[in-house]
Amino acid sequence: MTPQIFRAKQLSNYNVEEIRNDFPIFKQEIYGKPLTFLDSGASAQKPQRVLDAIQKCYAEEYANIHRGVYYLSQVGTQKYEDVRVKVQNFINAASPNEIIFVRGATEAINLVAATWGRKFLGSGDEVVLSRMEHHSNIVPWQMLRDEKDIVLTVAPIDDKANFLFDEYEKMLSERVKLVAITHISNALGTITPLKDIITAAHKVGAKVLVDGCQAVPHMPVDMQELDADFYVFSGHKLYGPTGVGVLYAKEELLKAMPPYQGGGDMIRSVTFEKTVYNDLPHKFEAGTPHIAGGIGLGAALDYVEDLGFDNIAEHEGRLLAYSLDKIQQVKGLNLIGRADNMAGIISFTMDLAHPHDIGTILDQDGIAIRTGHHCAQPVMDFFDIPSTARLSLGLYNTQQDIDRFVDSLHKVNRIFS
Repeated sequence: MTPQIFRAKQLSNYNVEEIRNDFPIFKQEIYGKPLTFLDSGASAQKPQRVLDAIQKCYAEEYANIHRGVYYLSQVGTQKYEDVRVKVQNFINAASPNEIIFVRGATEAINLVAATWGRKFLGSGDEVVLSRMEHHSNIVPWQMLRDEKDIVLTVAPIDDKANFLFDEYEKMLSERVKLVAITHISNALGTITPLKDIITAAHKVGAKVLVDGCQAVPHMPVDMQELDADFYVFSGHKLYGPTGVGVLYAKEELLKAMPPYQGGGDMIRSVTFEKTVYNDLPHKFEAGTPHIAGGIGLGAALDYVEDLGFDNIAEHEGRLLAYSLDKIQQVKGLNLIGRADNMAGIISFTMDLAHPHDIGTILDQDGIAIRTGHHCAQPVMDFFDIPSTARLSLGLYNTQQDIDRFVDSLHKVNRIFS
């Protein structure tokens, strides 16, 4: 099948050259070569609209929020809380109370493990992960395992990196209390059958936490349709700032969970004898937040929604198919996983060169890719390799980017042969 991010309409009004003009970073050269940025899976570039929103916040409207009665504080508070509603609409959550701002997906997962996990998981309870998880969706559960004596089990994949749903379903029992699963693998690009995964987990009474970092930049996600209990993502992969992200959780779960951190803004009243915690969502947002980051995230959401996911997916789907065709023309190149349903992430090795050497040579041609284990060492262990080189696409990439990338891979072969 032709890989696509999801089934998009065939559209023709997507002008990628105009879109690239929205990103100031593409106006520069690297070592005298045009910047070819193929590492959006690690962190995406920022459009001018996001940069302007952050600059305006600091230059014209900055003040601490939620506490001030004066004009600047009121403006900042309104803008920040407006973003919460934007996120609610972006993922179709039932209420803005279900949107918790965090530093990123890593903090969101740690928050769930430290609050819901610590309160509701006990000795012998099982947490199911997948072989494809990012370290941030493995290590917090291992830490909880060491503290609470829970059991971690791992759902398998095949040698093409397809998620083996039938095998996963056999693992489910009343002992399973949580499934923590990626929506799209950051190392392999595999799109998991998330709706089916969630439905099966709920049949045995388990909750489901989804790492959505690689999904939300590329496809619409709908909490009412998916019925996820927890869904997390980071702003910086969604063309927004670093240091801000989102934890979505069903309101009844958040009400039952203890606070993650103590401090200002998460309280209603404090005495030396007793503290009364604030209402949702502020119960989980201790201290001064990343105000400008939140406002920048709102600008990023506006930017992506203005482009439209049908447009983005049609463009990226075509570019992924083009990339797979071109890259397989490179002698001695080995694709690591090629799932039946995959997003714009391609991991590979080359017979003649180590991934770090590949990345270094491509860098001299102005091409940015990721090399290493991609915070997914269990995936590397599964394929019996220490690392890969990884291309990951964004909405601003072009066929010319892929042509430059492939030409540079041929150069790698020439150098090492």
